Amino acid sequence: MSNKMWGGRFAEGPDAALEAINASIDFDQRFYAQDIRGSQAHVAMLARQGILPEADARAIAKGLSDILVEIEAGDFKFSRALEDIHLNIESRLAELIGPSAGRLHTARSRNDQVATDFRLWVRDTIDSTDKVLAGLQTALAKKALAHAGTIMPGFTHLQSAQPVTFGHHLLAYVEMVSRDRGRFADARARLNESPLGAAALAGTGFPIDRHATAAALGFSGPMRNSLDAVSSRDFVLETLSAAAIAATHLSRLAEEIVLWTTPQFGFVRLSDRFTTGSSIMPQKRNPDAAELVRGKTGRVIGALIGLLTVMKGLPLAYSKDMQEDKEGSFDALDTLRLCTIAMTGMIEDLEPDAVAMKKAAGAAYATATDLADWLVRELKLPFREAHHVTGRIVGKASSLGKALEELTLSDLQEIEPRITDAIFNVLGVERSVESRTSFGGTAPANVAREAEAWQKRLADEASSR
Repeated sequence: MSNKMWGGRFAEGPDAALEAINASIDFDQRFYAQDIRGSQAHVAMLARQGILPEADARAIAKGLSDILVEIEAGDFKFSRALEDIHLNIESRLAELIGPSAGRLHTARSRNDQVATDFRLWVRDTIDSTDKVLAGLQTALAKKALAHAGTIMPGFTHLQSAQPVTFGHHLLAYVEMVSRDRGRFADARARLNESPLGAAALAGTGFPIDRHATAAALGFSGPMRNSLDAVSSRDFVLETLSAAAIAATHLSRLAEEIVLWTTPQFGFVRLSDRFTTGSSIMPQKRNPDAAELVRGKTGRVIGALIGLLTVMKGLPLAYSKDMQEDKEGSFDALDTLRLCTIAMTGMIEDLEPDAVAMKKAAGAAYATATDLADWLVRELKLPFREAHHVTGRIVGKASSLGKALEELTLSDLQEIEPRITDAIFNVLGVERSVESRTSFGGTAPANVAREAEAWQKRLADEASSR
């Protein structure tokens, strides 16, 4: 039997393989709310424009509302034979109100319908993603304020470089997440145009009002080219790009948590809420939540690459290849949300070991740069000469098996006779971090001020939603 929605041209039904590969209802049923919202706006416009009788419009609108209730109650029967969410809803509408249901599809196509649904869904998802990312920022800023003065080693090349504070380190991720939110906001602004009314690809001869449907759906206006409206998926690509970058930031933080929780680092401890044990080694406490955040980043990046590959060779306008835009996007954005919530929980849960951190911060001659800076400030040496002198001092300390602050004044003066005992004021890790008062520096006062500012900003954002 041919499909009753498009079967006029076809005498036979589809092969089972075609039905299986063609059907999208298993995943695009997630669009049900957006699809009904778009249909409600469309039918209201058709009635206002005199394209649809008022009685039919009222019946369609009520039927769509009833279908929404059925779906949300779990009473709706989705059918693969009807391919997608659009035909499933239209078929049920016909069962509820009769032949007038067929008037709903006047002046539109599934091409502009699915593009509208997907834009609405991505827009809704960006809004919910922004909230969980803001929650992560709040957790980071709160922990940063609590540890504005907790000293830890800063690393380059994963080698001890200069002392910083734990709060300063966490605020770096607050800044990264802020840019992630900005990228999502930019993507949202660009996608916020309505494809509805573009029909299959060329527009329609009916006197529709695309500006009215765009306004009803919260879009800034209708898309200006009907070909572009049905065939563009750059709004999804841009959103997935933002998601991939955000997931990469989460993965970097997850990797640090994995390292920090090892006995070799011993910087932080996660409770039982975010760790697991071993089936054979009873002493193990594994940071599985962090490892999974790190691992799941590949899924988000993969979705972006997958859709780029789908779109790269498609001529205008719509091709069925574009059905492949959804599953990866659903999975990627669901994954990012879950990973963000998990990371927020870990940040709230973890407790740093301040003693272990401070000890590590003073290792590997981490205040050598402070020594070089002192030589520049006090002895007026050119920095390159000061760098050379400091290198010789570090070499001497290493040969003696001492930390820099353990060297005697005579040890130092053997290399640079003009050094005074004032140099010992800069060789401790506390003095080192306190001295980094430049804008954006790690001085505890800076960190506390920035953490408080972020908490206020985020609280103000939350209250204005």
